[in-house]
Amino acid sequence: MDYKKDFPMLNKGIIYFDNSATTLKPKSVIEEVSNYYSNYSANAHRGDYNISQIVDDKLNDVREKTRKFINAEKKEEIVFTSGATESLNVVIKGFLKNYLNSKDEILTTKAEHASLILPLFDVVGKTGSVIKYIPLNDDLTVSLENVKKMITNKTKVIVISHVTNVIGDIRPVKEICKYAHKLGILVIVDGAQSVPHERVDVRSLDVDFLTFSAHKMLGPTGVGVLYGKEKYLKKVKPLIEGGGMNASFDSLGDVEYKELPEKLEAGTQNLAGIFGFGKAIDYINEVGIENIHDKEIMLKRYMVEKMSKLKNITIYNKDIQNGIVTFNVEGVFAQDVAAYLNKHNICVRVGNHCAKILSEVLGVKNTCRASLYFYNTKEEIDKLIEKLDNDNILYESL
Repeated sequence: MDYKKDFPMLNKGIIYFDNSATTLKPKSVIEEVSNYYSNYSANAHRGDYNISQIVDDKLNDVREKTRKFINAEKKEEIVFTSGATESLNVVIKGFLKNYLNSKDEILTTKAEHASLILPLFDVVGKTGSVIKYIPLNDDLTVSLENVKKMITNKTKVIVISHVTNVIGDIRPVKEICKYAHKLGILVIVDGAQSVPHERVDVRSLDVDFLTFSAHKMLGPTGVGVLYGKEKYLKKVKPLIEGGGMNASFDSLGDVEYKELPEKLEAGTQNLAGIFGFGKAIDYINEVGIENIHDKEIMLKRYMVEKMSKLKNITIYNKDIQNGIVTFNVEGVFAQDVAAYLNKHNICVRVGNHCAKILSEVLGVKNTCRASLYFYNTKEEIDKLIEKLDNDNILYESL
């Protein structure tokens, strides 16, 4: 199916291979954002008038759509944030900081995004807990066996991505949760790179917390989701306090919070963005998340097959079943490759991709990343390969 008619950005003459950073937006999402500002631009939980009630109803509708999309048990387990970054900060700083004690151990990996690692650094500095890194396999993946090897009687929580943003490996989260829970260990999962691309069922996986962003799944920027099992989400201390999240307070400082999810949604939410996110979920459901996953895998295999025939390319994740291809051009700095491709209207991401300590394992600091989504095509990949098959990339990038 040709999706170009649905995505205005696909008619700008560019080839977009930076979907792990953010995806393009279909017209239905763009129109819904505009619809809010044009036709019912009121606040939620604030007005006893018709358009405010429309906002409240639509907010509840999107929360329910989100619940169904990840198969949460209750819509109260869905908290809207500004993105996966805020969601991770809320659960790590608002929950783990009070959950962990001195010498407790946190397991994670060196392949994680800064949004996961940096809040952990902050928490261990304040609690005296310790971060231990799960060893990566030779292909940079995570195995249950290596997780088991790192667990001790001091391990309290495992904090990992479901899918990483550089290598794109899919972690065995369900198996990790099953093993960890037998030992009373909690599991927090960053789903920013998994929820947009494959079926994620939080009850089947049995994760304790899951975070993800709307903008990586066709939705607007500035919207994210924090899912948590209700019994743990109730224990999260709000990082932001203010209007909308309190039931009452007095001059003596006695404060009573509202129930979930409002307790963790202080102030005015990005309502236009949330409503646009609802349309993004509709669009993904219409295409089919399984179809999205299958299309990405097909395109990844095609890109790897074509790219492997080029003598000047190193691919770091050939066999990973995900829509990310991480590579370098021999003898050419990654940023120069991006500048050269940009001259031909091809968009790729270069650098360390916010996973700065992965270089300790990968052996290189900067890479090029072409990340695919279902609206990409083989013809676009052919154009990328054509431009990479060039001994003069460095000269032409200058």
